[in-house]
Amino acid sequence: MKNTHYLIIGILFLFTSCQSNSQTANPKQESLKNLPPVQTEAVDGYERAYFASGCFWCVEAVYESVKGVKESISGYSGGHTDNPTYAASNTGRTGHAEAVEIYYNPEVISFETLVDIYFGSQNPTQINGQGPDHGSQYRSIIFYQNEEQKKIVEEKKSALAKKLNRSIAAEILPFQKFWIGEDYHQDYEKRNPNNPYIRNVSIPRLLKFQSKFPHLIKDKH
Repeated sequence: MKNTHYLIIGILFLFTSCQSNSQTANPKQESLKNLPPVQTEAVDGYERAYFASGCFWCVEAVYESVKGVKESISGYSGGHTDNPTYAASNTGRTGHAEAVEIYYNPEVISFETLVDIYFGSQNPTQINGQGPDHGSQYRSIIFYQNEEQKKIVEEKKSALAKKLNRSIAAEILPFQKFWIGEDYHQDYEKRNPNNPYIRNVSIPRLLKFQSKFPHLIKDKH
């Protein structure tokens, strides 16, 4: 589990994932695909987008390093229960995945580019997880809020599948609701740089992404 447990057993990191109690998604997830998407409103000119791609600590850090992104918030989405918690989502029975809510300036960066970042910052063929994190709570999902976004995601997923000649794991779901995660998860990578999981998984994933998309990275002050 991704918590202070790592501070005690950091030496065993390579032999454990950040979450060991994983189960497959509940069948109720199928019904979510048929729901109409919910469109969020802009806040002070910033649009919102929602992605799930393994550990939300990693995904939050990736998007917060990108030009035009004001904030990335860790939480839960894609499930069938209300008020999910970290402990509950880790059972795999809530249907929720660890997700992020992105606040971005559409005049600086487009939703289309955010999707490129999404696919370019993960292993797009890994099912139910990323890296050492396994379970439905770590599955890959792109949430769309309107038909235009859905078309963008479907076209990019199809193009990537053809390029790799592999099946792409990301689900495409209509956005319904985002549940903000516990306070201690927010900006976790920034606040816990010496955590073994952060050092061994999160930071390398961030640096790998930044090396692929140097033109999108915020200038360091």
